[in-house]
Amino acid sequence: MARRRHLRRTCPHARDRPAAVTKPARPAPLPGLRVDKRHFNALDLSRLVASFAVLFWHYQHFFVPPVGYGFHVDREVLTPFYHPLRWLFDYGHVAVEYFWAVSGFVFAHVYLADSTAHRRFWIARVARLWPLHLLTLVLVAGLQGLYTHINGTAFIYHEQDWKHFLLSIPLAHYWGWQHNQSFNGPSWSLSTEILAYAAFWVLLPALRRAPLLVALPVAVVVLRLFFLGWPDEPVLTCIGYFFLGTSIYGAALRGWLTLPVLVTASVACIAAGWIAATRYHGEDATILAGTFAVFFATLAIDLADRGDRLAIGRKLGDASYGIYLWHFPLQVALVLVIDATLGSRAIASQPAFLLFFLALAVAAGFASHRWIERPAQKAVLRLAGRWRAAA
Repeated sequence: MARRRHLRRTCPHARDRPAAVTKPARPAPLPGLRVDKRHFNALDLSRLVASFAVLFWHYQHFFVPPVGYGFHVDREVLTPFYHPLRWLFDYGHVAVEYFWAVSGFVFAHVYLADSTAHRRFWIARVARLWPLHLLTLVLVAGLQGLYTHINGTAFIYHEQDWKHFLLSIPLAHYWGWQHNQSFNGPSWSLSTEILAYAAFWVLLPALRRAPLLVALPVAVVVLRLFFLGWPDEPVLTCIGYFFLGTSIYGAALRGWLTLPVLVTASVACIAAGWIAATRYHGEDATILAGTFAVFFATLAIDLADRGDRLAIGRKLGDASYGIYLWHFPLQVALVLVIDATLGSRAIASQPAFLLFFLALAVAAGFASHRWIERPAQKAVLRLAGRWRAAA
């Protein structure tokens, strides 16, 4: 709070700066569309934890020999630390649903109150997502070409053709036209999320009028179609989770998300997930309940963090996108080196190698954000600004 008071005292002096260096003032937020909390530090930190979960789930890739789809990895025997970390090795993939839910909440926080959001939305998305996506796409294409040349088949993701490459460029490679995952396989979740972004952008005027009343029915209808087994299930799942996150933000705008409510909601989701898993054996329902149990608990931590003590979460969360996109290229590169030098991937069963891989992926995520993602994002936004000025 002291920092906010300091900013309010010092901001008026910005008027005394020379006109040449003064930046255009951003319009004031639209009233009633932003909660009184600037940053959700625990949510940011949870994105880093979620990216870590995906690393554990994909660690089994190291044990897949040069074969087609359908090879089974005995994770209990091969992966180090399996028993204490069993949930991560077996269910780390559910972190993707959590990413989608967080995205819906964060997008509502960033864009609902921003009167300029509709016209700057897509350039902001391009600047944030595409530079690293395109870089890792080209890198994986080269590594997969080398792996295929040596082994006669691709590593893990076997759709390595021009169709899937061209679909991957605009992140359209998981919209229903694909045969399976391709190239930098984890980017499939980004592909589905682009469609959630598009729906959010189209519905943005309506969401500003009634965030909860618009977002919640969209989420319920789309998830209902998913549970009924409609085609393109990943797309339906993504849009459903995304708009559930948006609807939770709508509830926050109404002042409904107090600390007791969030804790109660988290416990209720845990109970619902347990019932879905044990009585009905419903995996999708269990994932849905578990995702929002964690989501509500994380929001409760954010609400309790009145002194902004978790501010470090913002910086740590920035690495999550890089970790997510870099870990598979790193796996392909490591497998090529291991096969060429050791001839056996038994080293991947050693605890030290697991820790090495995790550390390497995390280092790549932080380095990528600082030296690739942020500079590229600024360059794209600067180029777009010049283009608009010229137009």
